[in-house]
Amino acid sequence: MNVDRFAGPVLSLFRVVTGLLFMFHGLSSVFGVFGGSRGTGQAIPFGAWPGWWAAIIQLIFGTLVVLGLFTRVSALLSSGSMAYAYFVVHQPQALLPLNNGGEMAALFCWSFFLVAVFGPGVWALDTLIQRRRSAEGGEYAPRRGLVRGVAAVLQPRTR
Repeated sequence: MNVDRFAGPVLSLFRVVTGLLFMFHGLSSVFGVFGGSRGTGQAIPFGAWPGWWAAIIQLIFGTLVVLGLFTRVSALLSSGSMAYAYFVVHQPQALLPLNNGGEMAALFCWSFFLVAVFGPGVWALDTLIQRRRSAEGGEYAPRRGLVRGVAAVLQPRTR
């Protein structure tokens, strides 16, 4: 059985689940829903640095990642915000994530970095837009560089 054919859909599912979890963190912190910020039942006060701004990033870019729209940029900004959270909030408390409470920040950081590098997968608005532009003879050209060859691996294969 050739499991490579599942790469695109699995990447899409990974992106959606990661984006949803991130988006829910933002919703809970901005609006106080789903238990509120850190389970307090409360929203973070408007404009409070850095919590409210981090929650806005989580809400907006988490939503974009779920939709697969501007995916690479959204995922990269989300990854960077979680790297900031880890090194500024968690790492000063202890070296290891297990000891400083930074496991979620580290996992989100690396998960979004993976999405930024490999792209949104086959089930994404970015992919739909790319296919339409290609079909219409648009000026779109696949990205080269770090992800060269990845697109070929993730393309659905026909028999």
